[in-house]
Amino acid sequence: MKNLNKYVSIYQEQLKKGDILIAYNELVKFVMNLRTEFIKTQSDKYSFAGILHGYLDYTYFYYSNDFLKRKKLKFGLVLNHVEMRFEVWLLGSTKPIQQKYWELSRNTKWNKDKTEMPKYSILESIIVEKPDFDNLDKLTEQIEIKMISASDEILDYLKTLN
Repeated sequence: MKNLNKYVSIYQEQLKKGDILIAYNELVKFVMNLRTEFIKTQSDKYSFAGILHGYLDYTYFYYSNDFLKRKKLKFGLVLNHVEMRFEVWLLGSTKPIQQKYWELSRNTKWNKDKTEMPKYSILESIIVEKPDFDNLDKLTEQIEIKMISASDEILDYLKTLN
């Protein structure tokens, strides 16, 4: 690893240019607006938690329903900053829960190419591969439709397990 001072210098240099700050702030604001919109349109199906910021790698919020809560599971709507795409993640409330459901879903379409459990989730579904941030209304609609579709599909699978 390079000297930390070198990384900090590069980081500071990029921040001073301003583009990264603008992009990051606008992306976080967009995810916050998604959450607000989904609370309005999807609160009959899910409850939504607050926005969480990763380490410039992910911005996300959790959402859940009674079925998931009984299983100690939840979904996350994730903006993956490195890949610049939106994903739905299934997560467990503890490591043992994550491990249990990873074992149960290891051979599903979501995990078929994985040899080990993802770092943060049980499974991940890419819902918008190349978001168009120049049309946020359309992007919001696209994310909502695909988020609900992916969530329903995962829920249907989970219901077959018991």
